[in-house]
Amino acid sequence: IIHWYKQKEGEAPERLLFVSGDKVTTESGFQANRYIVERSSLQKRWVLTIKDVIPDDAATYYCAYWDPHLWSTWIKYFGMGTKLIISEKRSSPPANSEILQKKHENQTVYVCLIEKFYPEVIRVTWSDDEKEVTDKVVKGDTWRPTKEDEYSIASWLTVSAENEDKKYYCKYEHEEEKASLPTQGILTLFPVDSVKIAPQEEDCKTIFNRGNLVYQLMHRTAYLVYIILLLKSSMYYLIVLFFIYR
Repeated sequence: IIHWYKQKEGEAPERLLFVSGDKVTTESGFQANRYIVERSSLQKRWVLTIKDVIPDDAATYYCAYWDPHLWSTWIKYFGMGTKLIISEKRSSPPANSEILQKKHENQTVYVCLIEKFYPEVIRVTWSDDEKEVTDKVVKGDTWRPTKEDEYSIASWLTVSAENEDKKYYCKYEHEEEKASLPTQGILTLFPVDSVKIAPQEEDCKTIFNRGNLVYQLMHRTAYLVYIILLLKSSMYYLIVLFFIYR
């Protein structure tokens, strides 16, 4: 049995329909004739099609199924979700993407900067020549540098000294484009205040200002992580005190 859920931004998910065999049961409140579910048995794939899309359809859609486990327990697994955006603006791929680096003590920080794309849904991953890299990877949230509907995102990878000669790739997937950026031939970040930039060097100025923005994002993320860890430590301290003096 395959379930489909609809979750609007800021709201709890609600079940849209479920499929048992060839029968589709749509929950009350939804127009059954607008939703078509097709199954590809060879690829083990289910496809949900929404007809006559309206603005209220804007949401993230999840498929799910129950899986039996030990001791007669069941676990429901959800997919990663597909975000549907209703807009008059056409989608556009990133206008610029690059990797910058900064060496600090015994490690190197690679910053993957992807700019000016629409819509804001994008997947960014890091990998080496063998597999995806998830350790010491931080992904920032998308932001709008201007008032226009164009978004940017930054993701950074910290590499220890013993792996600094290794080649890494920043990969992104957008509905208009997929690309893989290698860490060879990248730009090196310098402190903005220590670099004198002539007025005519607009491209260079853009690069250094962009690097400053990325480092502001890194410091903000590190600060938030520090606050979270501090709050968790305080909570554990109070729990320990409670059991000691109980």
